[in-house]
Amino acid sequence: MKPVRNAASASSEPLVSGSEIARLAGVTRAAVSNWRRRYEDFPAPAGGSTSGPLFVLAEVQAWLDKQRKGQEISDDVRLWQALRAAHGDDMITGLADVVRLLARVEPVPALSTDVVRLVRSLEEAESAAAVVHGLSERFTDSVRRAGSDQVTSTRVVAAVRHFAGDVPADATLFDPACGIGTLLLAVGPEEGPRRFGQEIDPSSACFAQLRAGLTGRAEVTVVAGDSLRADQWPELRADLVVCDPPAGVTDWGRETLLLDSRWELGTPSRAEGELAWLQHAYSRTAPGGRVLMVMPASVAYRKGGRRIRAELVRRGILEQVVALPAGIAASHALPVHLWQLRRPRSSQEGATSVRLVDLTDNRPDGRLNPESGQVADVPLIDLLDDTVDLTPGSHMAASHRDYSADYRSLRAELDEQLRQVALLLPALAPGGGPGSLKGPTVSVADLARAGLVEYADPEPVSVSDQLDTDYLRGFLHSTANTRRSTSSSGTFRFDGRGARLPQMDIGDQRRYGAAFRALQEFEERMGAVAELSRKAAELARDGLGNGALTPEERSSGSRAE
Repeated sequence: MKPVRNAASASSEPLVSGSEIARLAGVTRAAVSNWRRRYEDFPAPAGGSTSGPLFVLAEVQAWLDKQRKGQEISDDVRLWQALRAAHGDDMITGLADVVRLLARVEPVPALSTDVVRLVRSLEEAESAAAVVHGLSERFTDSVRRAGSDQVTSTRVVAAVRHFAGDVPADATLFDPACGIGTLLLAVGPEEGPRRFGQEIDPSSACFAQLRAGLTGRAEVTVVAGDSLRADQWPELRADLVVCDPPAGVTDWGRETLLLDSRWELGTPSRAEGELAWLQHAYSRTAPGGRVLMVMPASVAYRKGGRRIRAELVRRGILEQVVALPAGIAASHALPVHLWQLRRPRSSQEGATSVRLVDLTDNRPDGRLNPESGQVADVPLIDLLDDTVDLTPGSHMAASHRDYSADYRSLRAELDEQLRQVALLLPALAPGGGPGSLKGPTVSVADLARAGLVEYADPEPVSVSDQLDTDYLRGFLHSTANTRRSTSSSGTFRFDGRGARLPQMDIGDQRRYGAAFRALQEFEERMGAVAELSRKAAELARDGLGNGALTPEERSSGSRAE
């Protein structure tokens, strides 16, 4: 393969991906990959990455013409390339402007004359709905190739639709992280249901709302805003909530939401943002209503979420966990789960068992109906142990379990977790030495009396922009303050009121706070790594013991002397 050349010289020229070249030439993406290998004069990449190279459109078109492999560039390709040249990675802003133009929304978006001409040409040749549909598909495909979780993959959408089953025409649907509306608009019949959505990115929310109108979807309302920090639908009670929330986000607003009424199952830790999204979705369901939530596989067993998982099980709220096939998500090859919750209509209606479905051995595009060996209906009491592990594969009968696939999956996930852990430890420079911070201090009790601190569960929180919460909590756990919370008998009882903090301006507080926050995230992630390591070792030991796994044979040259 040719190396990526300096992109600076081509930065102003429209670029195309391998899949877009395939569309130009009317061939498959595999054919384009083959051309790159076979033909030395195929244009060198001008941008992108090794796994997703981009090429100068004019050079590609010239090569296709020379090889007599090309065809006339369509207006939809020209439109996409014009938007890419104008907006770069921020394509959703350009797409939102296009749908505003198609919907005749005032004020008129500031689009180039060329873009407006292409949009009007496509609208006349097809329809506004067809233009929006084509742009949505291209955006989804481009994001998938970039390895982002910005949109829900078509495979995940198909899985959610399958497990949602028949949705009544008079149902109310809700997606609190709806993106461009892919999942919200895909579930249920096209006509009938009332659909509500919220999306933190204003351009995506605008695109979703206008997309619904231009494609003939009535009764759709999408608003912009952060669903966890600024919920726009506090009174909504939906029959079905679907959601593919952002994964692995620790800055989800825990410090300001500690006492929020949505945490009826327990306040999630900073590292358990997915369980905050799950409880937010559950809080917006009507009695008898359901939640279908896409979750990372690790949420099913992480130590930090055990108490909330236990409450889900104990109250009969959790009905089903489906481990979907690896590769079904857009941004990675690791398995994801689909959790199904139902709000009981009464205290007698809760589930008595949880259905666990393990499809991890299926092809990503394969069947979603499980075979008998892929399903286990586990009584609640059997799940309420020390770990409350909801991983479906852990509860399948050993005779049906694919030890090799499960072990590969665990190793892949452990590799990914270790990669992320390595990035979390903060860079720390030499300080003034032990004791260099022994200057003026202030007690947490004085800060509380001044109205700068409130005592929350489990730790104090700043309520002033002159005091950084992470700085506060970091120094609360320093050695000196830990000693103040330890009795003469050696009993530790955390009580921050007697703690003292070094006096710093807000800028220095934030520097220290960022370091303390990174350390906390490191410790929390290491806990997840430890639990994952335990599961991997347990699975390996079990598989070796029953013959399902065997040590790999070493070559004679690698044998120890």
